[in-house]
Amino acid sequence: MPSFLEAPVAGAYHLLTSLVSALQPLTGAYAAVIAIVLCTLLVRLCLVPLSLRAHRGMQARAALMPQYKQLTEKHRGDPERLQRELTKLQAETGTSVFAGFLPLLAQMPFFWLMYTLFSRAVVAGESNQLISGSLLGAPLGTHWPILTGTPAYMVIAVLLCVVAFFSARLQLRQLDPSATTLSRRIAQLLPYGTLLTAAFVPLAAGLYLLTTTAWTVVERTVLHR
Repeated sequence: MPSFLEAPVAGAYHLLTSLVSALQPLTGAYAAVIAIVLCTLLVRLCLVPLSLRAHRGMQARAALMPQYKQLTEKHRGDPERLQRELTKLQAETGTSVFAGFLPLLAQMPFFWLMYTLFSRAVVAGESNQLISGSLLGAPLGTHWPILTGTPAYMVIAVLLCVVAFFSARLQLRQLDPSATTLSRRIAQLLPYGTLLTAAFVPLAAGLYLLTTTAWTVVERTVLHR
């Protein structure tokens, strides 16, 4: 790992271990699990302004959908002209196709930190204490056992499927009525990608995924209403 990345990893490690130590008298063996959930909730709370901006951007694009369709029909045979006109419309209205991705992009460093902290035996020059934490008997630093499941992995998998189900329903409700069958199918299947991701990361990162996707569903439901 490049030396400039060691500093944030070491800082995150000391912060998380301090939180685990503080929670230990109250939560016992689940101190690391609670610490991950609390840190995830804190990260999402800090990203609420970006989520609000993304939601406003989605609403603005929905309002501009008739103009998008008109430009598409008008310049169907000239892709370059169509792109220029769409870019011009976005600039004039202050909308962006990337606004909806801001919360996701902002979370990537935190997900990377979680993956790194629970994938290394040595962090900040000392033995990694975090990987000794467990959830229902499964160490937080272990990866998904493809062939021999444990209760912890089964619980995470089931809960990820439940969250993905509600996320897919929410996305379908928010799709434009004229959306293609392919777009609807993608909206239905894309949320289940978290289950696939969880199969290749440590259990701690899977717990982070579960917490953050559940927050996203609740947040989008509240904003939608």
